[in-house]
Amino acid sequence: MSAEPVPELLARAQGGDARAVDALYAQLYPELRRAAHARLRGGGDALLDTTMLVHESYERLAGQAGLSFADQSHFLAYAARAMRSVLVDAVRERLAEQRGGGATHLALTTGLGERLASPDEPELLRVHEALQELAAIEPRLAQVVELRYFGGLANDEIAAALAIGLRTVERDWERARSFLFAALR
Repeated sequence: MSAEPVPELLARAQGGDARAVDALYAQLYPELRRAAHARLRGGGDALLDTTMLVHESYERLAGQAGLSFADQSHFLAYAARAMRSVLVDAVRERLAEQRGGGATHLALTTGLGERLASPDEPELLRVHEALQELAAIEPRLAQVVELRYFGGLANDEIAAALAIGLRTVERDWERARSFLFAALR
């Protein structure tokens, strides 16, 4: 059984065919795993494994209506955004559990609570918040970082997804890195 060409699947997915999204994920699964693995590699305290991240991002994408994929790069860009969302939600959930989860909180009136050092936020949340700041100033720079950091795309793939030149992607990446370096310091 031969696989349906990706452009035809993209067209069917745009038309609202849920099975086309399923088939896209199946055909692009190795590439999606590569992107997820690249994002999770060296993460230390693993929140999710590669397979879980790809499957969770599928659940998020498959549940959305009215998605528009111009080409394979755009589909991968959507998947990168879904992976980012999954990772940020997992970090927030873990932080909520560390802070007592659903336990009743007792307010400290002695000022001791203010003097205790709060633990640093995990890098992922800090990057996410810095990206939100960057998106407010330069949305395209934030997209470049998102596609590279969360989607694992190469510069030429980012250029295709955003319909800009390769050199523009390289300049945007350098500008975004400078902004993020300053924001995360």
